[in-house]
Amino acid sequence: MAKKQRFRDTKKGKITTISQKSKVVKPAIPFASNIQKAKAFLTDTFMLFMPLFYFVIYVVMGSLQEAGEHKLLAWGYTLLPFLIILTLFMYKDEGRTPGLRSQSLKVIDVNTLDKPPLFSIVFRNFAFLLSILTFFGWVMMFFRKDKRGLHDLLSNTCVIPYN
Repeated sequence: MAKKQRFRDTKKGKITTISQKSKVVKPAIPFASNIQKAKAFLTDTFMLFMPLFYFVIYVVMGSLQEAGEHKLLAWGYTLLPFLIILTLFMYKDEGRTPGLRSQSLKVIDVNTLDKPPLFSIVFRNFAFLLSILTFFGWVMMFFRKDKRGLHDLLSNTCVIPYN
């Protein structure tokens, strides 16, 4: 059993067996570039969001004029299914949406380096909405070395190249 370290020994700088424990070294994570993530976002927007938006405007709301009168309701009817679809794609397809798949990227949990759990994916997608709506949350990824946005930091996830 290791020798118990005393306060005086610590203060004097004496090394004991407890203080000689090796530090846990995390593997280097190859984070995806902002350009790749932007391309994936645009792909998801045009493949998933825009058809939903047109469906809500012309089928659910009835017309563009009706959707214009009830803008908040139209956005709500569009964003909620969009976030649910993104969540389903990420949960079923190893943390990948169609946009991430087109750029050969995937979302992982930073601690386990594996597919994030369902709660993290749901929280990440709703935090992504918050991240886009706030200027700080969106611009944050351009000033960080690990290129993680506010939604990634809050949900403890990151986007990496898919191998």
